[in-house]
Amino acid sequence: MRLSRYFLPVLKETPSEAQIVSHRLMLRAGMIKQASAGIYSWLPLGFKVLRNIERIVHGEQARAGHIPMLMPTLQSADLWRESGRYDAYGPEMLRIRDRQDRDMLYGPTNEEMITDIFRSHVGSYKDLPLTLYHIQWKFRDEMRPRFGVMRGREFLMKDGYNFDLTKADALHAYNRHLVSYLRTYERMGLQAIPMRADSGPIGGDDTHEFLVLAETGESEVFYDAEITELKFGDREIDYDSVEQCQAVLEEFTSRYARTDETHDAEMFAKIPEDRQRVARGIEVGQIFYFGTKYSEAMGATVSDGEGNKVPVHMGSHGIGVSRLVGAIIEASHDDKGIIWPEGVTPFHCGIVNLKQGDAEADAACDALYSSLTALGLDPLYDDRNERAGGKFATMDLIGLPWRITVGPRGLKNGVVELTSRRTGESEEMPPEEAVQRISQIYSANA
Repeated sequence: MRLSRYFLPVLKETPSEAQIVSHRLMLRAGMIKQASAGIYSWLPLGFKVLRNIERIVHGEQARAGHIPMLMPTLQSADLWRESGRYDAYGPEMLRIRDRQDRDMLYGPTNEEMITDIFRSHVGSYKDLPLTLYHIQWKFRDEMRPRFGVMRGREFLMKDGYNFDLTKADALHAYNRHLVSYLRTYERMGLQAIPMRADSGPIGGDDTHEFLVLAETGESEVFYDAEITELKFGDREIDYDSVEQCQAVLEEFTSRYARTDETHDAEMFAKIPEDRQRVARGIEVGQIFYFGTKYSEAMGATVSDGEGNKVPVHMGSHGIGVSRLVGAIIEASHDDKGIIWPEGVTPFHCGIVNLKQGDAEADAACDALYSSLTALGLDPLYDDRNERAGGKFATMDLIGLPWRITVGPRGLKNGVVELTSRRTGESEEMPPEEAVQRISQIYSANA
């Protein structure tokens, strides 16, 4: 993509309504535009990041053996009356009526709908275990939407639902999700700590939230500093292995880590004082086991092979896809702008032409662009007739991890400049070597 043809409405001034870093930078970088309170249009740059996060989520769900589908945003109130949640959910639910005067709602979550799908098509234990998920827009009518996409009313979410014959099977599904989430967040360049949490309106006793530490986090969190040293890395896990998944759960949840809602001061005091940490965190996902809460209420049963019909054990598992865009920025920025991790960056690198209109510089940039795209990479070529300082400022603001700078002076010596956005370090090298280096970086991050 050439920047002269791209839609990137960057702002020089910070909008007054933006209170936190991610909101400020998303508006300034031309990623989003507010449509109404807590509801945003995703402009091309923001949309590319959103899709990259979706791609990682889909990839890790497939690795864990979960099956994608798509459910509608609007749901019948009758399903929610079956479960008993229609009146209990509260004013966050947007309740509406269609032209036939039927009660409908804009879904804040999908436990009822997926349970209805399951009970309509599955009747035997032989069809279990089963985990279905989708990535879909949700709506919760927050009283005070704020912080941009971090606490909006409309948001994109991955929600998955497992159906199992026994509690033991369902707890394995819970552990399997925990493993897949650890992998998902690390691929996005994040450390998301699983913390014992409150189940809220979803229900159930077993639940962990995944939180990214950040000063602007909405939750106060208490944890053992040792947990921040844990990394999942590139280890391979057999998701069918109960033992392997249980071992990962124990490794990542055996140390104290809780949100303020479940904090136990006595337990926390037993941690060595030099390891006690109190901070703030951004919730980016949550996993639940809630047993037969919905299956009993809605008649989702299977034959158990011994002539009995039994309610299935269930859990639900969410990742805040649109919220993650903000969380990544909160965790990865500086005073110049965003610093995208390679896994989610909207473009793999930027190409800056220091002397647009110079035949040699133009030809070198075109060659770099062609070489990178031929390798399946997606560069952003700043071919505007702007001053070098303005081009560098735009690249720093939008946060591409790597920048290749091309100018007549360097080309006389047969080199271009490759710069890391994260470290600020630059290195001169022949153009073909810069292309090779970028290719190697993203091959390692694939």
